[in-house]
Amino acid sequence: MATAYATDAVRVRDCTPADLDVVHALHVDAVLHSTAIWQEVPHPREWFDTWLADRQGDGWPVLVAEVDGVVAGYATYSQWRPHQGYRLTVEHSVYVVESFRGQGVASTLMRALVTRATTEGRHVMVAGICSTNTGSIALHERLGFTTVAVVPEVGRKFGRWLDLTLMRLPLD
Repeated sequence: MATAYATDAVRVRDCTPADLDVVHALHVDAVLHSTAIWQEVPHPREWFDTWLADRQGDGWPVLVAEVDGVVAGYATYSQWRPHQGYRLTVEHSVYVVESFRGQGVASTLMRALVTRATTEGRHVMVAGICSTNTGSIALHERLGFTTVAVVPEVGRKFGRWLDLTLMRLPLD
């Protein structure tokens, strides 16, 4: 299913292989410099070729946002947990290039992602956010997500324990 979703400044579309250099750069930045991804070694660029093909082949969306023709971020979701009982619950990720942050890119990507999930008949979208990432938590609250749990010290990165804030958005 092709996606075309836009606001005044941001256009959202399905990711193509040509976008993967930006997706990879966002991944590397998040792994090396933030607690957005609780991974310590970034995936190599080539890993994303298979990742995109697998996601799209399994029917999971990978969306990119463009501002003036430049890829400014991406968002995706997939099944929250692997068991069949969770098939209608999805967990998402959203990442924005630093120079485009604060310009509505993440909000636009998230609205497009929620629209896609709703259209597909998903029931709930889940966000797992490092509890110190107050900007992301605030974004999700503005979009209607509510905090359902804070799980203390379930991750470790940069020599410290990290708490996980779980948020949810009902879709139907």
